[in-house]
Amino acid sequence: MALSETADVVVLGLGPGGEHVAGELAASGLDVVGIDHRLVGGECPYWGCVPTKMMLRASRLLAEGARIGGIAGSASVEPSWDPVATRIREEATDDWDDTVAVKRLEDKGGRFVRGRGRLVGPCTVDVDGQRFTAQRGVVIATGTVASIPPMSGMDDVEIWTNHDAVETTTVPDSLLILGGGAVGVEFAQVFARFGSRVTVVEAETRLLPGEEPEAGVLMADVLASDEVDVRVGSTATRVRTENGGVALDLENGDSVRGEKLLVAVGRHADLDAIGVDTVGLDITSDAIDVDERMRAGEGLWAVGDVTGHGGFTHVSMYQANIAIADILGRPHHNARYEAVPRVTFTDPEVGSVGVTEAEARDGGLDVGTGTALVPSTARGWIHKSGNRGFIKLIVDRHEGVLVGATSVGPVGGEVLGMLTLAIHTATPVADLRTMIYAYPTFHRGVEDALRDLDG
Repeated sequence: MALSETADVVVLGLGPGGEHVAGELAASGLDVVGIDHRLVGGECPYWGCVPTKMMLRASRLLAEGARIGGIAGSASVEPSWDPVATRIREEATDDWDDTVAVKRLEDKGGRFVRGRGRLVGPCTVDVDGQRFTAQRGVVIATGTVASIPPMSGMDDVEIWTNHDAVETTTVPDSLLILGGGAVGVEFAQVFARFGSRVTVVEAETRLLPGEEPEAGVLMADVLASDEVDVRVGSTATRVRTENGGVALDLENGDSVRGEKLLVAVGRHADLDAIGVDTVGLDITSDAIDVDERMRAGEGLWAVGDVTGHGGFTHVSMYQANIAIADILGRPHHNARYEAVPRVTFTDPEVGSVGVTEAEARDGGLDVGTGTALVPSTARGWIHKSGNRGFIKLIVDRHEGVLVGATSVGPVGGEVLGMLTLAIHTATPVADLRTMIYAYPTFHRGVEDALRDLDG
């Protein structure tokens, strides 16, 4: 018989959102059990947001060093991966040890159980034969896992996921990257700048297919300047080993080769693995459907990537705060997703919020657009090298408000802040035109884009 215990709340999955829910509920005095077979903290601190941005920071420094000529003298830059790998281990991941994170949860009063948790009925979770029954409810925060396409030969070759790319202590001589989304292009730029011959294969007709077409075109040009071989509109049909490396056969008859193959085609929620069918949910769904209070059913909440509202730590934490308030009976705002920001942290950064122009038109909106080119702004001209980018505004003319925006540039993600606020608060475009924009700043390009909207 399974051993049985009770708790007020069981949190299944302890990524950023799940850990936050478990810790805050425990700190409030509830008896909380947090369950995960992986590292407490999830993808973000160990293989995602934090270490990858350390990698990108290092690659950007290399590029900035090469840009000194003609502006501030001369410099010779010699890349070395050793300090990057060391920093990831010592400053970000504690060599992939979550002792500190576990203690953080336990110090707040939570109980941690290491193992694969699975729902076996309403408010009941089984962990390797031990069952926990929640008096108030269960919070699902199991995140997503890397998707591996069912391509011919995939089971016969050794592949990299983002975990392997972050953990590597050496840079491969050559690297194939399957997938040209945010993860693919970030890793492409990093490894290319550290000396790897990189090839990116993307089935869609442009890189960053979820962003504005202009962003994908610009990023392809940027990667080409980093000597990356970009293959867009190229469907891979088979993978095989060749001469100690890996080869991808493409639908057009070409083949590309590399020492390593990094698969970056997306992530998915494995709902079957956590037994959601035992609480009446569909295991074949792409995500768990939640309401504006993060409720997925009676005594059931879900937060984070598993809800399908964007695979971002900031969304997970946003949802976690709503779930915490709902469980504790505290007043809180309802979830809204019309102004979810996202940033691809390449050089230049690609920041976006809301809908694209195409999505706005498909939604039946009366669309207006305005664009400003970063090199044409005063700050872009001052910045000189590495100043590629643009600011694009998507306006609902009927309502007179922004519904989407893209900010590509040296600090594209930072410029995105004011655009996110404008969409979140439905600030009238007329009010944006009356603002004073500091000169000379990158965000002043928003004013230029507003003038272009008038034209």
